[in-house]
Amino acid sequence: MRESSRPWHHRPAHVFLPNTMYMVTAGTLHKEHIYHDSLRLQLLHGALFQVAEAFAWKMQAWALFCNHYHFIAQSPAEAGTLKTMIQRFHSQTSRAVNQLDGTPGRKVWFQYWDTCLTYEKSYYVRLNYVHHNPVKHGLVSAATQYPYCSASWFVEHAEPSYRRKVESFRHEQANIRDDF
Repeated sequence: MRESSRPWHHRPAHVFLPNTMYMVTAGTLHKEHIYHDSLRLQLLHGALFQVAEAFAWKMQAWALFCNHYHFIAQSPAEAGTLKTMIQRFHSQTSRAVNQLDGTPGRKVWFQYWDTCLTYEKSYYVRLNYVHHNPVKHGLVSAATQYPYCSASWFVEHAEPSYRRKVESFRHEQANIRDDF
């Protein structure tokens, strides 16, 4: 089959590159506030790190909310594991929250979107965006006050010069799906 005669599948191809940064966003079905308290958000947080470690993805930034999340992570040598990792994360957290709520079989997650961050500027903008997402959603006045976000971790662990560099990138107009 000639290249020009292949059908277009109406969606962008997923690019999976080893040792590359990816931003992932996912939302609950109908934007329902399922992870609405600290117990459920802690469940989400713990599961994210457990699954990322199991698949050798290195977390760079995260923000977890009652009806969606964002994270940035570096892919392992086998970058194509992202889909399986997200499926496991969603399955694990759905079963756990459904058990808490007494709603077995309820569909919790709608879908997820991933972006391969191949440009340094794009990475820094999105890193800053994820750190400041709790402020964008009006949950806190300073991102470091929100416990289910990487902002305070970043302030505590990043070299001051690197932190200033990341913070210099404007995140307010980043084109990121975040209508939750």
